[in-house]
Amino acid sequence: MTKQIEPQSGVAFTLKKGDRLKVIDPKGQQVSDMVLFNHRDSREKLSSGKTLDFEESILITQDNYLWSNRSQKMMRILEDTNGRNDFLLAPCSPETFQIMYDNPDYHPSCFENLYTNLEPYHILPDDIPTAFNIFMNVQFDEKGKLSVRPPLSKAEDYVVFEAMMDLIVGLTACSAEDSNGGSFKPIQYEVITRE
Repeated sequence: MTKQIEPQSGVAFTLKKGDRLKVIDPKGQQVSDMVLFNHRDSREKLSSGKTLDFEESILITQDNYLWSNRSQKMMRILEDTNGRNDFLLAPCSPETFQIMYDNPDYHPSCFENLYTNLEPYHILPDDIPTAFNIFMNVQFDEKGKLSVRPPLSKAEDYVVFEAMMDLIVGLTACSAEDSNGGSFKPIQYEVITRE
């Protein structure tokens, strides 16, 4: 059954080893931040550094794995109809909007949506790693300067992941204007349990 994450919000849930997770961009140009934790020991968590190292690429897509801080495979990407995701930038936080958007007022953020939804699993704000930013389009020039561009994803683009261990998953519909082409839209997801 397909479930929906409303704009600028998030969810947390568990997957068993062998389960599949399909993350869908129903309207196009909407980023989803995803973090992973080992359900048996949440100190083992998603690692951007290990993933980029072992996959030998900063562009993580179909046929790549997502790795943990303990050098274990957490997920395999089975399908990716968009092909552009980011694993360089941290989840947007209240400080993101203060520092980068010059906005001193409250603003929803992926960081807050992740840690508040993961709290029932005893995961604290300081435990949140760099997220795998599904559909996010981060570009860089010849000097390495980063720029966040609107996602290339079209309506109904999706990514299918396979859990390589029992997992706790945090998933958002991203709250940063620049990441989503200036608007906020929902994200859908479906858990396909192993037979």
